[in-house]
Amino acid sequence: MKYRRLRLGVAGLGRGFMLMLPTFRQHPGVELVAAADPREIARTQFERDFGGRSYACVEDLAADPNVEMIYVATPHQLHRAHVELAAAHGKHVMVEKPMALTLDDCAAMITAAQNAGVALMVGHSHSFDAPFLKVRDLIERGTYGRLRMVTALNFTDFLYRPRRPEELDTAQGGGVIFSQAAHQVDIVRLIAGGPVESLNAMTGMLDPARRTEGAYQAQLRFENGTFASLTYSGYAHFDSDEFCGWVGELGQQRDSSEYGTARAGLAKLTSQDAERALKETRTYGLTPTPADKAPSHHNHFGLVIASCEEADLRPTPQGVMIYANDRRELLPIPAGHVPRAGVIDEMVDVVIHGQTPTHSGEWGMATLEVCRAILESAARRETIHLQHQTRLA
Repeated sequence: MKYRRLRLGVAGLGRGFMLMLPTFRQHPGVELVAAADPREIARTQFERDFGGRSYACVEDLAADPNVEMIYVATPHQLHRAHVELAAAHGKHVMVEKPMALTLDDCAAMITAAQNAGVALMVGHSHSFDAPFLKVRDLIERGTYGRLRMVTALNFTDFLYRPRRPEELDTAQGGGVIFSQAAHQVDIVRLIAGGPVESLNAMTGMLDPARRTEGAYQAQLRFENGTFASLTYSGYAHFDSDEFCGWVGELGQQRDSSEYGTARAGLAKLTSQDAERALKETRTYGLTPTPADKAPSHHNHFGLVIASCEEADLRPTPQGVMIYANDRRELLPIPAGHVPRAGVIDEMVDVVIHGQTPTHSGEWGMATLEVCRAILESAARRETIHLQHQTRLA
């Protein structure tokens, strides 16, 4: 497929950019033309890699006339300001999940984009991944009857990867709710297709040395009668990649003998400053840029099962497992040549072809409302009713 290439600017050359870098570099639909980051070493690396312009502040990036769309990958608490800057300069925007930390900020971002007449999208989340999209397609076609229940479970080492102090402070968007529930909620909302009506949840802070939510369980009720359970733990004990043939979240084959490496590595650090320093060494400009290669498997987010009236559907790194009344089979989905290609595909469809995005600002706001409701339900020990939900476009 041939594309007119989107001229993309990047706000923030941190971890989010590193994860999307192979996609930006390999996808024929996008050209990286500029970036903004306060770190000179990152700006120098960007200019070396892409030959584009670099800026120390996002406002200068937004003012660049060669930039058509901005990918906002700055820290969570800066998303609103940077989306508003981009919109004020007439740039389309893709903002990393979570969209923001408050619903008021989300509403302001949506209004800014609407007033400027630009597109606002939220991602990357795993709801862009092909196996989840295929499950949604099978449900919409009614191939196996109505969807009745969704089960989602993921156990990782998230909380024991090197973190900056604010990443362990819930008030600043730290912990698993904003960074990880945003993926899981997006997936379940995509599969269920309709608005979440209410939820009950509990959260866990299981390590006093890392005082933020590292685990949660939530029960969601959808307006269409579907219900869902969400479980997540980032405490580096059980690893649900075991359920996926030891394929990691990013589609990479893992070695199961490396159990405990995250905790062991963190235990060697002697201070918070040492942890912060180690985190910084893994950012763009300080860590080797990975070589381009075709992914061997799809990305995934642990175990997900969509229970329809006539079958259970399980998205996997290889495709979709179908457990029907009379058979069990894999519906294979080739991994393709570009990781996370669906993100750029949707950007091109929206900006160039004028299509309505699935992952719109309203979509991102609805996901954040569920994430915040998990925290609220756990704190109040009450059912939370939701008011800002959307249906699939």
